[in-house]
Amino acid sequence: MMMYKGYFNSQIGIIRVEDNGERLISVSICENEESSNMSALTVKVINQLKEYLSGVRKIFDLPIEMNGTEFQLKVWSALCNIPYGETRSYKDIAEKIGNPKAVRAVGGANNKNRLMIIVPCHRVIGADGSLTGYAGGINVKKKLLELEQRG
Repeated sequence: MMMYKGYFNSQIGIIRVEDNGERLISVSICENEESSNMSALTVKVINQLKEYLSGVRKIFDLPIEMNGTEFQLKVWSALCNIPYGETRSYKDIAEKIGNPKAVRAVGGANNKNRLMIIVPCHRVIGADGSLTGYAGGINVKKKLLELEQRG
């Protein structure tokens, strides 16, 4: 299957979007742009991300493909149920998926999320309210949470 990718410069850095023309595969922050070959879906994803980052969009309407273990899929599904503008702790997510002792494993699953922003792992914080690890960096996590607080 053909892979497509596109880039756009945003207030949180250069965002790379990858899809297979039917489903979104990856959203990440990267150092620099490479050549793009965009599908109609790539364009749709970029437009929805721009709307989100401008405070207009609160819910994404995109076909996504998540590949991971059964545990990771449960965690990612739970993340998708955290409402815009709200946060949950790693412990909250572990309890939500019926595995209250799996707090560290929830952190590990968050780290493997390939669809940043779309699957909102930035909404998961430490039990004490601290902003813990984020693939895009703590500053990006902080900016996303501030954006949602304003929304």
